[in-house]
Amino acid sequence: MTGRLKDKTAIVIGSARGIGAGIAEVFAEEGAKVVIADALEAEGKATAARLAAQTETMAFPMDVSSPADNKALVAATLKHFGRVDILVQNAGIFPLTLIADIDPAEWDRVLAVNLKGVFLAFQACLRSMQAQRYGRCVFTASITGPRVTAPGHGHYSASKAGIVGFIRAAALEAAPYGITVNGVEPGNILTEGMTLHRSPEFVRAMEAAVPLGRLGTPRDVGQACAFLASDEAAFITGTTLVIDGGQIIVEAKT
Repeated sequence: MTGRLKDKTAIVIGSARGIGAGIAEVFAEEGAKVVIADALEAEGKATAARLAAQTETMAFPMDVSSPADNKALVAATLKHFGRVDILVQNAGIFPLTLIADIDPAEWDRVLAVNLKGVFLAFQACLRSMQAQRYGRCVFTASITGPRVTAPGHGHYSASKAGIVGFIRAAALEAAPYGITVNGVEPGNILTEGMTLHRSPEFVRAMEAAVPLGRLGTPRDVGQACAFLASDEAAFITGTTLVIDGGQIIVEAKT
């Protein structure tokens, strides 16, 4: 590792496990102090404890769709570490329901976690980043929504496409303060959630659809986030990186 994030304080929301834990792990290796924020309190504490061998950490249980919880998260981080340099909002849910069957309450919950959560986290961090005239914000979108989709992903696709639009708007408003806002669009990443209720045969078929011949890992996403959160990406804002092993470039299925 290069120490690209040495002495920076990073909030990583949705980092108890899966992609978020991979992001937090890479950040810790790169020298950042890391706040593990997640609704999964026990798992969040376990991840923070594991990473504490490498860097200073803090666990914070929260509802990502709650304005009060987002404000409390930032206040606790400022009290403990003195500043917020990096914000990663990775939290997301993905129930599989055809549009005809989506209950409005389910639609609202997906949008509240996946899209409203990004807005609330950014807004909560913005004042302190503006005051220090520095900040790196990275939001997890997806190739699903902005580029591709599948039956059952109507609300998820809408939320992830919305994140890409929000990234552009937030980047424009934050730019005068030295704050960059970018995102990542993962393809199929091998996590606990991705393999839940899927057979080994189905997973192998997913691998076969990726030109590089494998599914992504949480660390693949973490490496991209570390770049966008570092000063190497100081002149990059308002855009996203696709992390999919070439999944979206295939013209047609054979």
